[in-house]
Amino acid sequence: MKVVILAGGLGTRLGEETGIRPKPMVGIGGHPILWHIMKIYSFYGFNDFVILTGYKSEVIKDYFVNYYLNNSDVTVDLSTNNVEVHNNTSEPWKVTMLYTGRNTLTGGRIKKAQKFIGNEPFMLTYGDGVSNVNIPKLIESHKQSGKLATLTAYQPEGRFGSIDISNNGQVNKFQEKPKEGGAWINAGFFVLQPEIFNYISDDDNAIWEQDPLKNLSKDGELNAYKHDGFWHAMDMLKDKIDLNDMWAQNKAPWKIWKD
Repeated sequence: MKVVILAGGLGTRLGEETGIRPKPMVGIGGHPILWHIMKIYSFYGFNDFVILTGYKSEVIKDYFVNYYLNNSDVTVDLSTNNVEVHNNTSEPWKVTMLYTGRNTLTGGRIKKAQKFIGNEPFMLTYGDGVSNVNIPKLIESHKQSGKLATLTAYQPEGRFGSIDISNNGQVNKFQEKPKEGGAWINAGFFVLQPEIFNYISDDDNAIWEQDPLKNLSKDGELNAYKHDGFWHAMDMLKDKIDLNDMWAQNKAPWKIWKD
């Protein structure tokens, strides 16, 4: 099953950081948050990634094109231009980087990935949020629901949109900006059937969190997997500081893999 990651946004609320790199490339403990997200999926055996790029896409491309050498010990013979690689610590990842436009919105980016995904179920998440969500249990919830889409629902202290979920896991209402706190929010980590592409228009301005998700909910095709563990988005500079502090103190709940 392929893993699609939205990694094309501007991330303006991170200040100077995103003036030189896209938001998913902002670092936590010396690695981009995008790397951390991929490590979560890879821990469960999912290593086929489609990265939907946009703003400063060349930074992401350069990172993965040079990943093998940058994560290995090397000897370079300058007289012959021969490079010998030692002690490679690369990942078992296949990474497709798909440029989806600098200003394309989330729905438009996902729609452009359709030809790379084919007629198979796939996973989708945002390139700025880490979690210790149990991916196999998430997939099982999706299969048992029989619905076209499953999102991971999380209950934070506040500041995000809310989801009204029935006891059987069906999403009854998707609300982007609730007025009350303590509600369930969309934390990404989706499992999706290929039919969801029918809910997204051929428009770069299509927003996944608006008509597509709302119409899936209206049609009874949106399931929620309730996650009561850890989830944290890197939305502002404080979030970056908090995540880096967790990593530095060896208290990063999303680090489910071994070094």
